[in-house]
Amino acid sequence: MKLFPNTVNGVVQAIDEIFNKNRYADKVIEKILKSNPKWGARDRGFVAESVYEMVRWWRLINEVSPSKDLYHLFGSYWLLQGNVLPDWREFQELNPRKIKQKYEAIKDIRALKQSIPDWLDQMGAELLGEKWDREIDTLNQQADVVIRVNSLKVSREELMKRLAEDGIDTYAPKGYKDALVLAKRQNIFKHPAFKEGLFEVQDASSQLVAAALDVEPGMRVIDACAGAGGKSLHLAALMKNKGRIISMDVEGWKLQNTKLRARRNGVSIIEPKVIEDSKTIKRLKGSADRVLLDVPCSGLGVLKRNPDTKWKLSPESIQKVQDIQQEILQNYSSMVKQGGLLVYATCSILPSENQFQIEKFLASEKGKDFDLLEDQKVLAQESGFDGFYIAKLKRKEG
Repeated sequence: MKLFPNTVNGVVQAIDEIFNKNRYADKVIEKILKSNPKWGARDRGFVAESVYEMVRWWRLINEVSPSKDLYHLFGSYWLLQGNVLPDWREFQELNPRKIKQKYEAIKDIRALKQSIPDWLDQMGAELLGEKWDREIDTLNQQADVVIRVNSLKVSREELMKRLAEDGIDTYAPKGYKDALVLAKRQNIFKHPAFKEGLFEVQDASSQLVAAALDVEPGMRVIDACAGAGGKSLHLAALMKNKGRIISMDVEGWKLQNTKLRARRNGVSIIEPKVIEDSKTIKRLKGSADRVLLDVPCSGLGVLKRNPDTKWKLSPESIQKVQDIQQEILQNYSSMVKQGGLLVYATCSILPSENQFQIEKFLASEKGKDFDLLEDQKVLAQESGFDGFYIAKLKRKEG
């Protein structure tokens, strides 16, 4: 593949912002693409993919590069991919043979080969044992684009056919009744079917969460950590847009998006509600048939699509998020009515954020009112999609 100075410069500029100015990769890419409107689809694809891949393999690239010069780092990445570099001044000091030798010397050190911090490699090995090796390898692969069919407006077969007519091939993965996987990566947001609210982009593992709540039309459901409302929308479709969903979050700006998405999806039963303080939760005590706690987490299950996460985490930040998870379980569980269901979910693969949290909750004073019905530990290596954890608990009657 031929390299062009303007797009390589775009990649280098993005990497500088992500690592030297500590910005989020997706926001940086969005900004770079917006400021270069003349780039065609191929150029945009090259820049976005190269930036994400450099972020993913950042530690490994730094290990083999002759210097921290951003062009040297790009060139080292390009050579690691098995490509040939053009004869540019910026790449003069790069020797493909030396880079290959450096890679060969470190390829048996897992943390370097898989391009992750040492502490994360240690934590993963301790908590996941023999499964860690394959899991981190899987999480370093590029994510598929998965969409969730909006069953309020269209069937999966109809949407498949409609997309195929426009040259977008998809397949329906087994065990996910509303999911379609794109045969090749592309920007699906520009398709008219998205604007018509026929689908949302949502990973297949994430789609298991709403399904675990066993909702029925007419129920009162609380999505207590709703964010931008993706799972609330899925719940509304499963409830056939009948009943009531209270979509809550401590950050009001996240909920703004929920209103827009609900309108596009043809959903009228979602009521966004900002959690202002503990009183907001207390007022809803024992009021819901179903409560979803899709809690803040490390995000280690979604490294495929957010590779910069691993450079922003630390053992301290993971401990902090675990404290928040337990606090949410303790306080928000009170909203479930007797006989109702509580679902606790994370997009993490670490047992310390998952089953250990549920064990701790069940052993507590507030947890004794609940029974664990089942839990799903979804590893990326087994599902082919994101890593997730979903626990279903029932509040005891009487």
